[in-house]
Amino acid sequence: MNKKGTLYMGALFAVLFLMLGFLMLPLMKDGVTDARTNLDCTNTSISHGNMAMCLSTDIGIPYFIIALLTFVGGFIGREM
Repeated sequence: MNKKGTLYMGALFAVLFLMLGFLMLPLMKDGVTDARTNLDCTNTSISHGNMAMCLSTDIGIPYFIIALLTFVGGFIGREM
């Protein structure tokens, strides 16, 4: 396959994985909301361990988005 074909194929796979990743975000948001409710993250007098767990639960979605964009960028960058 020539250079244009591999770049096109990489971009096609990148868009496919990007769409699939963004379709998974509402499912992740529900899981994070349930976890925050079960951990009682709105309570201001929880222990430091629970506060750390609430923070690590909150950063799950941004880390997923960053990982998804890095993965998709790898598909496009690999073919150039």
